[in-house]
Amino acid sequence: MVPETNLSLGEALAITRTGDAWVFRGTSAADRAIQFGTNSPVNHVGMTLTIEDLPPLMWHAELGRSLVDMWTGAHQRGAQLHDLREAVLVWGRRYGQECWLRQLDPVATPAMEDAALRVVARLNGTPFPSSAAMVARWLRGRVPLGSRARDRDLETTYCAEVMGLTYEAMGLLPRGRRPGYYAPGRFWSGATLRLSGGATLGGEIRVVLSEP
Repeated sequence: MVPETNLSLGEALAITRTGDAWVFRGTSAADRAIQFGTNSPVNHVGMTLTIEDLPPLMWHAELGRSLVDMWTGAHQRGAQLHDLREAVLVWGRRYGQECWLRQLDPVATPAMEDAALRVVARLNGTPFPSSAAMVARWLRGRVPLGSRARDRDLETTYCAEVMGLTYEAMGLLPRGRRPGYYAPGRFWSGATLRLSGGATLGGEIRVVLSEP
């Protein structure tokens, strides 16, 4: 963990590790709709994957397809694995988003990384829902399941679902919640999301896109 509250993108990339959360807040109509519809201060979330000698990657879901998916080698919509630096620059510069990093403590183990990669293999390429469908799913996700099993074979998925399901597979969140339980704001420090096994996400570190 680091005490700084502001880091350049290069500094953030140097310290990020698997499981760290990246949260984004924009001001477009679509961003505001997501924030309002899910009662969240942010509208997008993704997580770091650092695999051996590869550059840091971002695992998330988005409607756009501006970057090459590192899993398939193609441009696609929905759940995607991107070069982290390129993804942050797209969200910061092209989409006009503010960006923060929250670091996972303790650092993810190799077994947790393997579990995350299995989720990537399962969900990569799953389409992104419409804004209305995303909000509707989040609302349904707030209703307890009772004794009924939830359907894990998602036809569409959005960023916070991808994050929540990956954290579940890594043992960082309890299983048994509806996928729609997760909204981007769940991964903001002001939320009440509690990680399992004594793990925590640190406070927001603002990432300043000062690179040329």
